[in-house]
Amino acid sequence: MNRRDFLGAAGVLPSALVQHSQGITHVDTVRTGPALKSSVVKSSSLQATGDSPGAKAKTHFNGPTKQLAALASGLVTLEPGARPHPPHRHPEEELVIIAEGTGEIVVDGVTTHVGPGDMMYAEANVLHGIVNTGKTHMTFYFTKMLAKNA
Repeated sequence: MNRRDFLGAAGVLPSALVQHSQGITHVDTVRTGPALKSSVVKSSSLQATGDSPGAKAKTHFNGPTKQLAALASGLVTLEPGARPHPPHRHPEEELVIIAEGTGEIVVDGVTTHVGPGDMMYAEANVLHGIVNTGKTHMTFYFTKMLAKNA
């Protein structure tokens, strides 16, 4: 199931929006393949991806580990006013750390203004989202984790 299908099935996006080819910048966790190995990934070596206007993601790690069914981690840059996707929910737990810029994060219906050093934790299947409300670009780091028995 891809991201757009998941958002529609979860009732987060109206069906008309799911059918429309709206740009979404999202990293789906990879659950197959060999376990990730300890390493360092240089951001400069990564290709930025994403279809949402003003939102680009770089994925440093994505795959199963010896202890997790899936781990995805990387960074996202948002231009002023941009968001990677509408508020959403997924089976992975997620951490977000704001590196630069300012914005708003909504978690389970509560909106919080955020800036550098602020951090979000969203439990599995809790509605959450982020938007750059500042006048400069915003960068945040994300890590999504899915337990093997989840």
